[in-house]
Amino acid sequence: MKNFIWISPHFPETYYQFAKALKKVGFRVLGIGDAPSQYISNELKNELEEYVYCPNMENVTNVINIVQYLKDKYGKIDYIESNNEYWLKNDATLREWFNVLTGVWPKELESWQRKSMMKNRFIEAGAKCAKWINPINKEMIMNFAKEVGFPLFIKPDIGVGAYGSYKINDEKDVDDFISTKANIDYICEQYITGNIVSFDGIADENSNVVFMTSHIFPPSVADVVKEHKDFFYYTQKEIQEDLERTGKSIVKAFKLKKRFFHLELFRLTKDALGVGKVGDLVALEANMRTPGGYTPDMINFGNSINCYEFYAQIMMNNKIEQFKTKNYYCACASRRDENMYQYSDEYIINRFKEYICMKGRYSKALSGDMGDRYFIARFENYDDMMLFKEIVGKREYGRKK
Repeated sequence: MKNFIWISPHFPETYYQFAKALKKVGFRVLGIGDAPSQYISNELKNELEEYVYCPNMENVTNVINIVQYLKDKYGKIDYIESNNEYWLKNDATLREWFNVLTGVWPKELESWQRKSMMKNRFIEAGAKCAKWINPINKEMIMNFAKEVGFPLFIKPDIGVGAYGSYKINDEKDVDDFISTKANIDYICEQYITGNIVSFDGIADENSNVVFMTSHIFPPSVADVVKEHKDFFYYTQKEIQEDLERTGKSIVKAFKLKKRFFHLELFRLTKDALGVGKVGDLVALEANMRTPGGYTPDMINFGNSINCYEFYAQIMMNNKIEQFKTKNYYCACASRRDENMYQYSDEYIINRFKEYICMKGRYSKALSGDMGDRYFIARFENYDDMMLFKEIVGKREYGRKK
């Protein structure tokens, strides 16, 4: 029996479905996580052959010792995965340490996580991307601004979400950034105006996309985070031809094998000097794991499939069973506890009870980006979905005291 070690299998809580799907296709699933066993759900416990608690997983030596224990007990380790951005580096280190060949090692991981290196893969794929400089200092930023104009966008070269990102409007903003920046590598990009669209799916061992879907996100996730706005995004019913073509080319350029992927692109709403015209796609970044939060569940609701099972089938057999789908718009609308809303949560639940698929509270790890409470609902009609967005997000004046 093949052994599959799942790192942090309890986060987010719906990831127990990965363990369930992997077990279903014949893997022995072993879990390592930083939550004590009593906090692991019964749904997850039922799918794991064994779960080992590791209170300090940031120290990879601790995890190495646990993997060695599991290897001694169960035999050769065939896969080590988390599908979680936070643990990708540790995943790669563990694979190298135990000579697990079904995934990248640290030397290959850098091009997945360093945004400046992603750009080269985008160009190789024939995708448009914003102009950039890296590394940066004040002189370099000011010279770059003379070339492409203000505003600029600065963000960590390795990072997730909008944390540590800056919109730079003038020289004063440059000075403010230089005086407060962290001691990490940054990338400075030409500012792009557009809507974020994703290309999500699963690649087989030959870098062929065997399942794909797409989501539309707010124009500026950075503004959502910094200004504590409500978060709303949705699964598209159909994938545009240019998005499919560009997305598949990027997956090939990264030589992605037997993995989920989450590619983010801009659909330009304003011409970008030297890059593209309104309506063009511009590659933003690549994430070689599942899209965050409960997006895998949205993928299932929106496409009438089980992406957890698709993933497990690719891991075991490198192919997925034939499937037929009925597609929906699947939307996630969130609320923040600090805000006052015109309609109560109870009203939302009753008003959209035939459409709501999931609801609850985000964990602290997700709430900064996503909000505190969420409602996930699916609709056949776009206008019905936008009414859902309007009602969930409609606020009273001000904030809670």
